[in-house]
Amino acid sequence: MKKVINPLLVVAVLALIPYVGVEYAGLDYVFGVVIPYAAAAVLALGLLFRMLDWLRRPVPFNITSTCGQGQSLDWIRQDKIESPSRRWHAAVRVLSEVLLFRSLFRNNKAEFRKGPDIVYGSHKWLWLAGLVFHWSLLVIVVRHARFFLATLPGPVAFLEHADSFLDVTVPALYMTDAIVLTAVSYLVIRRIVDARVRIISLQTDFFPLFLIIGIVLAGISMRYMTRVDIMPVKALATGLAEFSLDAPGEIGALFYVHLFLVCSLAVYFPFSKLVHMGGIFISPTRTMLNNSRAKRHVNPWNAPVKFRTYREYEDEYREKMKKAGIPVEKQ
Repeated sequence: MKKVINPLLVVAVLALIPYVGVEYAGLDYVFGVVIPYAAAAVLALGLLFRMLDWLRRPVPFNITSTCGQGQSLDWIRQDKIESPSRRWHAAVRVLSEVLLFRSLFRNNKAEFRKGPDIVYGSHKWLWLAGLVFHWSLLVIVVRHARFFLATLPGPVAFLEHADSFLDVTVPALYMTDAIVLTAVSYLVIRRIVDARVRIISLQTDFFPLFLIIGIVLAGISMRYMTRVDIMPVKALATGLAEFSLDAPGEIGALFYVHLFLVCSLAVYFPFSKLVHMGGIFISPTRTMLNNSRAKRHVNPWNAPVKFRTYREYEDEYREKMKKAGIPVEKQ
């Protein structure tokens, strides 16, 4: 179980670093200003490098992933989303994948039963957990805009109100806090309990999940258990958004644990599997059109070839063709 224990220990050490640094070394400025700016720079430059690196790579073949009928004869119905032939078809395909996890929804579970038969069944729990996990994270990130903006935009205020409409605790309980913690816990437990998934899981698969759990637990603790003064937090966030270098006010060490784990995730993001968030928008298997029947795709790696027409060929070998009794077009 080293692949589970080691990432968990790494996250625990990462959480201890800012706690010790703030509580015993007084490094509030380092963990509140220097590290967030450095993490933001690594995230932005890392993502830019990865995107440019992918975009500059030539795609010699039409490698669209399809699982539907392509464009053919008029009387054959085309599956426009699964086998796109126009740009807007591919755009809908990519957006449905990003927003609804369409391919994961089609995921089936296969297992052997008694006898030689293999049985296929619907397996939607992974799709549901992944969907609510990503959407909850998005809502949480959007909600945090209230710390960086002096005036909260209407859509963000509506989203925050809808997220806390149950109003069963003081302060109000955000549903996404509970949902994201439940979803990410399911993803971790699935990798541990399911033997087939456990075999192919690596430490790098568990680390971001444990890191997100640590971030969520620290945020929940600050809101519902160890109360943190919101005013210096908002002043620090506003200052960071305005590229200010002012020292942060008096904030509890738990806040810096939360912030440092977020910065760790930001630094880790461009160099991990998590970067698929941006890569899916430029993945040729998703964005290319399945139009190889209508358009010729030329391999950019092919060396230039000098072609010779039949007329040129006949001009060169006409006399020999006549002697051999081969008909020629030009006498």
